[in-house]
Amino acid sequence: MDLGLKGKRALVCASSRGLGRGCAEALADAGVDLVLNARGDAALQATAQAIRAAHGVTVEAVAADITTDEGRARVLEVAGAVDILVTNAGGPPPGLWTDWSRADFIKALDANMLTPIALMQALLPGMMARGWGRVVNITSQAVKAPIGVLGLSNAARTGLTGFVAGTARQVAGTGVTINNLLPGIHATDRADALDGGVARAKGVTLEAARAERMATIPAGRYGTAAEFGAACAFLCSQHAGFIVGQNILLDGGGINTTL
Repeated sequence: MDLGLKGKRALVCASSRGLGRGCAEALADAGVDLVLNARGDAALQATAQAIRAAHGVTVEAVAADITTDEGRARVLEVAGAVDILVTNAGGPPPGLWTDWSRADFIKALDANMLTPIALMQALLPGMMARGWGRVVNITSQAVKAPIGVLGLSNAARTGLTGFVAGTARQVAGTGVTINNLLPGIHATDRADALDGGVARAKGVTLEAARAERMATIPAGRYGTAAEFGAACAFLCSQHAGFIVGQNILLDGGGINTTL
């Protein structure tokens, strides 16, 4: 399927590895020129070069902390007039509600709610003026079914979801869509970290902890970054202009819900 994206320009955050890289790879495969961002320069540059070599698109890499004003300004200066924005940031650490301070919540909100909002506020006006744009926010299955030990993530990502619900309807008439992708467990560093925590808590091997989690997923496995990226690329495509303000689960059927 031709996604109709050849020659478009995208900013993809947290894209040196994992789900962000999966999205970048899928967009590059559709002919999209990229601005990639992550904190670590070495991994980011390696990813940028790999995508250039594989897909022949222009790839610019900006190592910066997108959650800070300074870092965001640097990224936006390089990005310029992008057609596609994919927001993404690692989730806050797990823990107990009794352990979190106000500072913990502010840090989570900055990374997983306020940063995506700031990027949208910066880039949506240009998309609207040009009459076309796509925003995809990578959030979490926890928006649909909160996870007790991920209370910081539950709170921040649900706040972003509420912002998108209202904003997406306000900009849709200009040819700009905003949607959220809600990943379940995928084979990424984040899954390794969470499984490692379970393994240590239960005194079992990482493999045993992973097998236990996989058994809760009807698909019987973790998702892959490539299939997640393909879903992202479709939401950015010319075929997805009537999909507005939606929260789309990619969780292998893990959350049992009608709506």
